[in-house]
Amino acid sequence: MTTDNALHDEQNETPATETAETQTDASSQTPEARIAELEAKVEEFRDKWMRSEAEMQNYRIRAKREVEDARQYAVQKFAKDVVEAAENLQRGLASLPAKTDHEDGLVAKLREGFESTERSFLGILERNGITCEHPVGETFDANKHQAMAEQPSDEHADGTVMQAWTPTWTLHGRLLKPSMVVVAKGGNKAAQ
Repeated sequence: MTTDNALHDEQNETPATETAETQTDASSQTPEARIAELEAKVEEFRDKWMRSEAEMQNYRIRAKREVEDARQYAVQKFAKDVVEAAENLQRGLASLPAKTDHEDGLVAKLREGFESTERSFLGILERNGITCEHPVGETFDANKHQAMAEQPSDEHADGTVMQAWTPTWTLHGRLLKPSMVVVAKGGNKAAQ
């Protein structure tokens, strides 16, 4: 127990000794040296404060951006499901018989109804940041397209999307669903 007290006393004496030495140093300095020292400390504290303010500003900007991203892309999973419904509607329209001059009135009204529903549905999606791009004729982009097959073609340049089975869907510019495409292989070099 005595050793513990001695150690405790020794620890308590150290700061007092340092404080006394600091006071002696401060009193032995000239006023000009003391002012210069204090001005240096003020500048050091100002620098730390400015860095802290800059750090807080960066934090606020980051937090604001994260909140905006969360709000904008929170519906991503739901949007993928809605896009599936839009594609099914497009498939339904594509499966109707080709339009003819003497087609049955019921089929014509059914086609008109489906087309009107599709336009309305795509308009709703676009107002909510979901866009649809048809990539036929574009250069293949692995960030937006998923190549399902390559076919030789003399009509298309090498690496051009010849056919798209599905469109490219994006949510506020972020890829939601890539299009499934057929890409030209070894095509017309002059077309490039």
